[in-house]
Formats: sequence, C-alpha cells, structure tokens
Amino acid sequence: MNDATPGSAPPRTRTGDTVAALVVAALAARGTKRIWGVPGGGSSLDLIDAAAPAGVAFVLCRHEGSAAMMAVADAELTGAPGVVLTTKGPGLSNAANGVSCATLERAPVLLVTDGFTPAQTGWITHQVFDQRLATAAYVKGHARCDGDDPAGEFENLLDDATAHPRGAVHLDLTSAAAKRHAGSILHRAAPPSPLPDLEPLRALLAGARRPVIVLGLEATEAAPGTRTLAEALGCPVLVTYKAKGVLPDAHPQNVGIFTGGTLEAQVVSTADLILLIGADPVEFILQPWRYTAPVAEVAARPFPVHYTHIAIGAYGPIARIVAALADGASRSDWTAAEMDGHRAAMRDGLAWPPGGGGVAPPRIVQLAAEAARRAGRDPRATVDAGAHMFSATAFWPCSRPRDLLISNGLATMGFALPAGIAAALHDPARGAVAFTGDGGLMMCVAELATAVDHHARLVTVVFNDGALSLIDVKQQQRQLPSQGVRWGRADFAMIAEGFGARGFRAQDDAGLTAALDAAFAHDGPSLVDVQVDPAGYMQQLQAMRG
Repeated sequence: MNDATPGSAPPRTRTGDTVAALVVAALAARGTKRIWGVPGGGSSLDLIDAAAPAGVAFVLCRHEGSAAMMAVADAELTGAPGVVLTTKGPGLSNAANGVSCATLERAPVLLVTDGFTPAQTGWITHQVFDQRLATAAYVKGHARCDGDDPAGEFENLLDDATAHPRGAVHLDLTSAAAKRHAGSILHRAAPPSPLPDLEPLRALLAGARRPVIVLGLEATEAAPGTRTLAEALGCPVLVTYKAKGVLPDAHPQNVGIFTGGTLEAQVVSTADLILLIGADPVEFILQPWRYTAPVAEVAARPFPVHYTHIAIGAYGPIARIVAALADGASRSDWTAAEMDGHRAAMRDGLAWPPGGGGVAPPRIVQLAAEAARRAGRDPRATVDAGAHMFSATAFWPCSRPRDLLISNGLATMGFALPAGIAAALHDPARGAVAFTGDGGLMMCVAELATAVDHHARLVTVVFNDGALSLIDVKQQQRQLPSQGVRWGRADFAMIAEGFGARGFRAQDDAGLTAALDAAFAHDGPSLVDVQVDPAGYMQQLQAMRG
C-alpha cells in the first residue's frame, strides 16, 4: 500500500456494456485480482461472468465469513480493494464478521450482495430483510448502482473504501441493475495532499533526549522513511502487531511489541517523548494510558477517539512527513546497551515455564521458522486470535511490512486459515504459514478444502490444547470454576487428510520438527496438529496485558 490519495491514478476513461462489467473493470483498474465468496443466483452470476474477461479470478469459498477474511488479507497485501461476493439474506449475514473485521482492520473491502428490487420487497418475504440497514453499523458506504450514473456511484463507493480510515463498503446489486447499460466515467487525478506545518513537531523532537517511537498499521505504507527517521533519532522502537516488519525484528532499535499493556512499560515509561507513527488507537487493548510523557503523533488523519492527549499532531501523507522529519533530526541520548537490555527484558517476559506434556507455544513458532528456513521457504505468517497469538507475534521473525497478518482491530477468531490462503495465492513463491488455535480453526476448518482446490502453499499449525485458552485463563484469574471453555481435542491431522491436504501430528519437540519438515517439503496445503503445553499462558497474559 502507499500514500496515494484515493482517486489519484492517471486520468483514464472506462466503459462497460453492463453495470456488472463496469464493476469488475473498475476493480481491475484499481488492482484487484480476485473476488472471494459464495455466490447466489442473482447479480453474483453476472459478476462472475464478467470477472474472467477482465482478468479477475473468482475463488469459491466454503463460508462467506471466511471469504471476507480472505478479502481483508488480500486488501492488506495489495492495497487494492478486496472483494467478497455473497447471495442475499443468509449470505450477507454469514459475511458480517469478516466485513466488520475489514472496517476495524482499516482494510478497503467491497461487499457485493445479491439484492431485492423495490417491487419484489412489496410482495416477497422469503429471505427478505433490510440489507442496507443490516450492514450500516460496520460499513462506510452503501450503493445500489441503479440510478442515472451507476459508474460514478460505484467509483464514489470505492473512494469511500480507500479513504482514511479505510474500511468496508457495501454494493447491494440486483440482477436487473447488474444487466443495465453502465455508461462511462472519466477519472481525473486528485492533487497530492499538502504537508502540514512540521515546525512544532520538529521543535518537540529536538528538545527530547530520550524519545520512544511506536509504529502502527499506517506505518506499513511508509516503511523506508520511518526506518530513516528512527535511525536518525537512534531511539527504541516498538511495533504493534500489524506493524511487525516495518522496522525489521532483527534491527538493533526494535525492542518489541506495543499493545498498550504491561510488558512494554519498562521502556516506554523512561521516555521523555512518545512518538506515535501511524498507530491507530483501534490497535491498543482496553487499558488506560499509563504514561506521563508528552505524546506526538504522525498519522493520515486525526483520530476522533484516542487513549491519550496528543500534544502535537502532524496529519497527512505519512511517507513524506517522516522523510521530512528525518532531515536534520538530532540523535537521542539512548545507548545501544540500554536498547539491548530492554529487548532482552521483553523477550524474557514471554519465557515459558516448565509444565505438562506437549510443546511450549514459543517453541512451536521457533521450530516452524527453523523448518521454513531449512526448506528454503520464506512464508508470510497469519495469526488467529487466542492465547497462542502472544507467542506467534513475538517469536515469528519479520523483516518486511505485512510479513505477519493478524486481526487486531476486531481481534476475531477464524482469521488465520482464510488469511493464510489469501497470502499463499497472492504470492505462491513465498506461500504462508497459519498459526491458529483449535477453537479458531473449528470456526473455518472447511476452508482447508479451498486451499486444496487452489493448491495453496500453506502450512497450518494448530495449537491444540482442547480449550478456549485465553478465556480459560481469564476464568482462572477470576478464580471461577472451569466451565464452558474446554472441549475434547480433535484430530485435525485426520480432518486435513479428509479434505485432501497432508496431515501430521506432534506431541513433543522432536516429533514437531519432523512434522514441520515434512509439511514444508510438501508443495501444497498441509496441517500440523501440535499438542500444546498450556502451562505458561497465565504468565504470558499477565506479562502482556497486566
């Protein structure tokens, strides 16, 4: 993704014989390569028919919610609108979780649903509800493209999706509207966004001797300039989950992950200035802001709700802002030894105590990274919500933006496998590894069949602990009896084999090493079902969140 203003592509004229053809052509012109979904019998079929001639592939998924997660990952990786296609009624309802994920992950996603005509809603009740009202809480815009200027209406809808804060939009398209003549539209380049006045922020940075930088999801669009600024200041840098790789994990100034919790407090509390770069408050956990140092912010736009008071903000094109701030920035008083110490302390805070049988989650992630290297693979990682995510995000090595994908704004389960499929199809040479809990996988396990259909180079690693472990730990913290959070351990390796993927099981480090080597050697989808040692979940949660 980049800092281009929505609609800033070179002028071009586009025509379509039908609205369906125009919709697909407009998406293709913005870089969309795939439409994900489960079609109905209305406009869905018109759009699928128009997709292939426009160079856009349709990927048949097993569930609309998973299809929407794939569209989210697609949008994050390409910067182009991700697209999810559903039938009316139940299709839209099934997609709701994934589409709301798009908005809270700030990913430009288009939901296209089959629609009812006003005439139909006058005499039909089967599957009928107000589809616009159903999505109003979690989309930024809505269109039907049944007026006098369907082309202009659709372009405006895509502009809504790609304008900050990026998010989901909804096209409710009837088959009759899809077949209408579309007309044409001329796109004019929008002027570049001006730089804000940076002198107040320059002065604040110049007066700080121990600044700390926190990078968030918007910084993925400005990684080179952000790195230059960080190196000019010579200060500690923390990254949110979604900013992993903006500053490589191996960089000597990268001291760890920032969530708004406890683990990072040791380093951030010593700062005399906290500089947020592209850090959206949606990324922070529900904890009060605990720091007294002034906070400065660089972001695409001001946030209407924030955890803290912003002393000085610079809003606009992030890449240009950080590049300008780096020019002439003075080095801080931080030493390499201090940053090394904070990095080690944060890593030690996630150490796993000896416990019961199975493999410790940090070790699972480390062994997966080692196996990928032995196989000559460089996969992206996708991570599900759950207790395992602390280890997956901390111990999976990232060197580039979007090396790791996670649902953080919505923090939904059922994300890793669909996102892993999208990542593997986006870049088959790299492929992907999906880290998921048993609970998250059970919500979307049928998508293993989608991975098989498309021969995705995806290794799914299941942390099988027989519980909703994050909720189990919270139940223990409240000293409540264990109930409603545990289940029997499924044989996911057998399930994977049933869908046509390779399946492996592991109960210890040696078995996991062998299973991972076999999984990464397979040129297609595979799954490794790992028995997990849950002994350290409580300690990790306490360290990360307090």
